[in-house]
Formats: sequence, structure tokens, C-alpha cells
Amino acid sequence: MNCRVGCAACCVVISISSPIPGLPNGKPAGLRCPHLTEDGRCKLFGHASRPAICVRLTPSLEMCGQTDEHAYRYLRDLEEATRPDTASR
Repeated sequence: MNCRVGCAACCVVISISSPIPGLPNGKPAGLRCPHLTEDGRCKLFGHASRPAICVRLTPSLEMCGQTDEHAYRYLRDLEEATRPDTASR
């Protein structure tokens, strides 16, 4: 499956705990990645500086669904379920 251009749910919704260029403390959930172009493409795609989590996260029907709204909802739910302060509840 390929990413839908313009969706960028995974580049907005999820947190990144490791440093990324421009964000030495990682990226909080809900913050649009500063490396997204206006049309939702990753400027770091194919570069060594792209975070490992981004390289490993691949689009799937389960995650992305048929709509951007599905992807945002799925990833928000996943982010909430795996947040350290709520994961043990």
C-alpha cells in the first residue's frame, strides 16, 4: 500500500521520542512534523536523517483505511493506548 498524498496522519498524530532534525527532544503527538511539505510529503524521505520509527512505519489498510479521517482516528487511538501515562491503566 502507498501513502495517500496529503494525508500525513502519521507525521502529525504520533509522537516521536527520539531526536529528529530540528526537534532534539523528539516530536510530541499532534504536532505537524516540520519536515512535511505543504502537500504532506516528507522532506526527509530517503535521507539518513529520517527517524528510524518513520522508516519502519509502513502504510497498511488497517492503519490507513480508505480515508484520511480513518488514519487520523486509528493513529490517535493507538497513540492514546500506548502513551506511557495511560498504557498501564
